[in-house]
Amino acid sequence: MANYRLLALDLDGTLLTEDKRITAEAREWIQRARDAGVTVIFATGRGVQTTKAFWEELRLDAPMVLLNGAEIWRRPGELVERHYLSKEDIHRLHSLAVEAGAGYWGYSVESLTGKKDWTDEMFERGWMKFGIRHDDLEVMQQLRETVEGWGTLEVTRSAPVNMEISCKGITKESGVRKVCELLGIGMEEVMAVGDNMNDFRLIRSAGMGVAMGNADEKLKQAADGSTGTNEENGVAQAIQRYLLGDEQERKFA
Repeated sequence: MANYRLLALDLDGTLLTEDKRITAEAREWIQRARDAGVTVIFATGRGVQTTKAFWEELRLDAPMVLLNGAEIWRRPGELVERHYLSKEDIHRLHSLAVEAGAGYWGYSVESLTGKKDWTDEMFERGWMKFGIRHDDLEVMQQLRETVEGWGTLEVTRSAPVNMEISCKGITKESGVRKVCELLGIGMEEVMAVGDNMNDFRLIRSAGMGVAMGNADEKLKQAADGSTGTNEENGVAQAIQRYLLGDEQERKFA
């Protein structure tokens, strides 16, 4: 019997290798988890545009938490809810990025749109997440502090050089809590695996929070356990050790 009923996996830096693949070992252990009755979901900053292929590869007919909780699906093709940033906030964030000479992107219902493809028409779309990137870490920190100072938005990051912005209170944790409601389970029955600060609240609130070997140090400190890096089949190791508790087949010992 599995130790937890829901397995929530981050994608980039966690389930995916650096060349954006799911390894055969990860696929095998995810299937073992499913065979044990565990619901396996993604909890990712990505939108459906860049997540669908991995959903299909693993043949998951399960809920998904996308865009750091701003978009939740019950299963492929069945949307539960979306949380939109206001047009005013999109204008403010866009102006902030342009003035700082930063890169930026956003996820709308229609598209994932970056700086080079942004037009005035984009301001009329419904945006669920906006991202800003700057390679100068001091500038990036100043941008984060500016947006956090507004007090109306949720600010996190998936790398030191970026920030990801969504509606206040919308996080991977809030998204997984919604999935738990849909499934009739509690957060104590969730095992979550991640690598960066957009996983922080989820890792802290899950019954078992696991930090990847390549995770941000703050996340490692908040986690209940750790595993290998995304290049070392860390997700497969975590499933084996913490979820299924398999002491007989230590493939990754």
